[in-house]
Amino acid sequence: MSTAKSEGQQPEALATFAEAARADGKKPADVGLTATSDTAPLETDPRAKDEAATKVLKRGATGEDEGVDAAVDALPDRTSNKPDPA
Repeated sequence: MSTAKSEGQQPEALATFAEAARADGKKPADVGLTATSDTAPLETDPRAKDEAATKVLKRGATGEDEGVDAAVDALPDRTSNKPDPA
C-alpha cells in the first residue's frame, strides 16, 4: 500500500494497469477517476526523476552509461512495493 496522499489526485496509469492485472485483467470497481491509496502517485523528488531521465536518454543517444542503473534504481518502484498476490 502506498503512503502517498490520494486526496484529489488522479490514479497513476501504471498503478491502474497493475490493479487490473491483479484482478484477472478487469479494472476493479474501486479504481476510478480519483486515486486510491494503492493508485496514488508515488512521492518522488522531481530532480531525481529529471536526472534519471536525462541519463537514460543520454545513454540511448550516445551509448555512454553514466550511472543510469543507479539513478533509475534510486527512484521509487511501484512494481516492487506490493507483495506477490497469493
